[in-house]
Amino acid sequence: MFIDIHCHVRRVPGFPRDGKPAYATPEQLIARYDALGIERGVLLPGVSPEASYQPQSNEEVLAIAAEYAGRFIPFCNVDPRALMNSADAPLGNILRFYRDRGAKGLGEVTANLPILDPMVQNLFGHLQDVGLPVTFHMAAQIGGLYGLYDDPGLPQLERSLMFFPDLEFLGHSQTFWAEIARLDKPADRYGYPDYPVAHEGVVPRLMRQYPNLYGDLSAHSGYNALARDADHAGRFLNEFQDRLLFGTDICAPETPAPLGEFLVGLRDQGHISREVFNKVARENAVRLLNLDA
Repeated sequence: MFIDIHCHVRRVPGFPRDGKPAYATPEQLIARYDALGIERGVLLPGVSPEASYQPQSNEEVLAIAAEYAGRFIPFCNVDPRALMNSADAPLGNILRFYRDRGAKGLGEVTANLPILDPMVQNLFGHLQDVGLPVTFHMAAQIGGLYGLYDDPGLPQLERSLMFFPDLEFLGHSQTFWAEIARLDKPADRYGYPDYPVAHEGVVPRLMRQYPNLYGDLSAHSGYNALARDADHAGRFLNEFQDRLLFGTDICAPETPAPLGEFLVGLRDQGHISREVFNKVARENAVRLLNLDA
């Protein structure tokens, strides 16, 4: 039923995070997928030290995807500071290398740099040239968090959407999804606002203006963006039905993944049609990543 646009896996789980296993193994993730009705999922390597206790190789992800053929879709990942810690780094050479070996996109970008940092812009430029979409995690501050930093209102993201019109950006994280609605206060960008969407935020306005912005609905952040207001969720899913993608962000074996059940409920209650449900659940991923349907 579903294609997961965002998940993580390790052959060896590694150092615990918050006292829990850091990552699911491929076998554990497949067991979760079978229980959740997920056909296959995008594997995102972790390469930046801000988010990865042990950086992961692109080769590991490519090997896992090949070993469990049909269940996993590999992305590659390249830190914006790679090669030379310079805005002139020839990152396109790395991107082409992994694209030609089966990587369908890049992500998740978790380096804690401003989006308009020249090294980040260099990465985006090479991605546009090579033809790979990018999944990014957004942070509310520099230091103490992981993810690309933007200001309230997401002006740096908007500039990047303008600069790179042929690059598909997949927005993700609580800082990104909090701005589906007008913020009651800037600190709401750090968490999961639970108040209804009384006034539209910057995310739908950017999606309306820039067709290269997509929504990665994974993790509690994506789920909360919809579940906080089911009526608004229906309108949002209907308007942007071609650029929203189901995801889980499963890391540990027992990471909650409530989005699928929530989307089924919206469909069954008439908030969205079966056609819209199918697009978000799988068809948009098939089209964006040029998968075999």
